[in-house]
Amino acid sequence: MKTLPQAPPETRADAAPPDAWAAARGLGGDEEPRPLAPARWDWSGVNRVLVVRLRSIGDTVLATPSLVALRRFLPAARIDLLLEDWVAPLVAGLDLVDNVVTVERGSTRARLAIARELRAARYDVAYNLHGGTTAALLTRATGARHRVGYATYPYARLHNHAAPPSSELWRREKTHSAEQQLALLGWTGVPVSDRPRARLVVNSETDARVAARLRDSGLDASRPFALFHPAAAFDSKTWDAGRFARVAEHLAARGMGTVAVVAPHESEVARALKRHSQAPVIAFDDLALGELVALAARAALFVGNDSGIAHICAAVSTPSVVVFGSSNVAHWRPWTDAPSEIVREEMACAPCAGYTCAEFKEAQCIRRVPVERVTAAVERVLREGAGRA
Repeated sequence: MKTLPQAPPETRADAAPPDAWAAARGLGGDEEPRPLAPARWDWSGVNRVLVVRLRSIGDTVLATPSLVALRRFLPAARIDLLLEDWVAPLVAGLDLVDNVVTVERGSTRARLAIARELRAARYDVAYNLHGGTTAALLTRATGARHRVGYATYPYARLHNHAAPPSSELWRREKTHSAEQQLALLGWTGVPVSDRPRARLVVNSETDARVAARLRDSGLDASRPFALFHPAAAFDSKTWDAGRFARVAEHLAARGMGTVAVVAPHESEVARALKRHSQAPVIAFDDLALGELVALAARAALFVGNDSGIAHICAAVSTPSVVVFGSSNVAHWRPWTDAPSEIVREEMACAPCAGYTCAEFKEAQCIRRVPVERVTAAVERVLREGAGRA
């Protein structure tokens, strides 16, 4: 296990208010944020809180609204976040938590070691925002007085507070992933009704490194650029590289460059984008997570598939156009106040898990999205962004 210290409490702008309810006042609009249910215990005795959020990039980003709500409610408490080690760099420097505690992905030995250390930390409250077996076991291992999860979780009996479904708490059938996590806090008395947006921060040294990479790649520093992510986890979520190329050409005609990012194993997708595009495309397949955050914050626009990169862009308020295939739009749309649009083809079989297509030989939900609808969305988002600026 590795523990990464975050910004000290005295550097937080929201650490000053002595009253937790006062700290929540006015941060989400004119109305004071409210909890979704009465407090389930006496919060005055809570000094240490653990938030468990394992798995992916998008999952991690969409846990940050819950951290926003917790920090403003408990400005003086120690708030720790448990993540898998590979994704932890995403939240480096985030002033919403005191420590990022990491566990090696897929390592039984690491899980046993962290279980002992979590127990020694003596948390008062532990929230399981994940719901998987490992998260449930580690939440139980904390020995926290209050262990919170959903009643629908596998091994829900390992928690001593089991919440009803988030749809019941929000009184709405469809809820976003961020709302599902916020609802777990709201059920215990934390004010969440304003639904805080996702948040990531950019490290200045990392930003300088990214600026140098862009300069060395030939991008004019005065020229705005769009960040493309043309890859995705499944074929049913991957829009054709040739169509992304048409969007790059459209943006080039209005004076905007294109920078594409992919993982090393996705490099062929980037090569296909460059092959098909008559406009120049800069492509990176070796950026670290912190560098992706910095690059996203520098971009004037994001265009890509539903993926963790889309959620990173949302968290740094980059205007975005996201092409959806099999994914559940209500659950995975960008969680941001920045201008954004979803482009998708309405299909009776969507959404689905996306691993394979049960209706067609090749997934049609993503293949039927035309270039013209994406470029039209790009124009609307850019106009809205310019209007806000």
